[in-house]
Amino acid sequence: MSLTQVTSNKCSGGYQKVFEHDSTELKCKMKFAIYLPPKAENGKCPVFYWLSGLTCTEQNFITKAGSQQAASEHGLIIVAPDTSPRGCNIEGEDESWDFGTGAGFYVNATQEPWKTNYRMYAYVTEELPSLINANFPADPEKMSISGHSMGGHGALICALKNPGKYKAVSAFAPICNPMQCAWGQKAFTGYLGEDKKDWESYDATVLAGSYCGPQLDILIDQGRDDQFLSASQLLPDNLIAACSEKKIPVVFRLQPGYDHSYYFIYSFINDHIKHHAKFLNA
Repeated sequence: MSLTQVTSNKCSGGYQKVFEHDSTELKCKMKFAIYLPPKAENGKCPVFYWLSGLTCTEQNFITKAGSQQAASEHGLIIVAPDTSPRGCNIEGEDESWDFGTGAGFYVNATQEPWKTNYRMYAYVTEELPSLINANFPADPEKMSISGHSMGGHGALICALKNPGKYKAVSAFAPICNPMQCAWGQKAFTGYLGEDKKDWESYDATVLAGSYCGPQLDILIDQGRDDQFLSASQLLPDNLIAACSEKKIPVVFRLQPGYDHSYYFIYSFINDHIKHHAKFLNA
């Protein structure tokens, strides 16, 4: 599959690039950002996948998080895809900020008119890694995944649904129990239909409760002053309880004074990259 380079910038000794391609899963043109550390010039590197939150594109993380220096030091490739299909001309896709464009929720939609294009789960777990492994010096045996908010939800479900596929997982302010919050209920009803049994395979709290596989060490940072935490959109306690029951190790850090923004991510991204590097470079 051919890639078109959109931008390339020297950064922390490596290169921050953006590519465009025709997606077979999403039936549209998609962009993804990729950071190639200096180490990638001489051999294969582990890959850290980052999933962004509602309204974001591939740009938010690479311009705001400040991840490149730590990725350079630890020899990690970072891949940050867009958050939904674009330009599919589906009626209603641009009507709200928390559903449709910029809000793919990392599920494979089963409902009309979304099911043809809105297959972000398959894109993130299958098509994109195949593309990265075929075109860049990526070690296909060493992948990890992280994300923020809706993307934190995406990272957790990808890791929990695919035991052993990802060496590590972490999240910033993830939507932990989407079946129980307004954001998740709106998205799941639209993409997956009214039957809540069909929602369970995309809910991290439910998936943690039935997880069987190799040990998964989860790191979660959550801002204590996050307006969406107080609005009961994130529900981390539900996930922690499910993980505790299944003895899945979770380091959960409630960070005083921090909100839901990229200032919060910028403040702790180095810790997350270190967490991933420990497993990816083992």
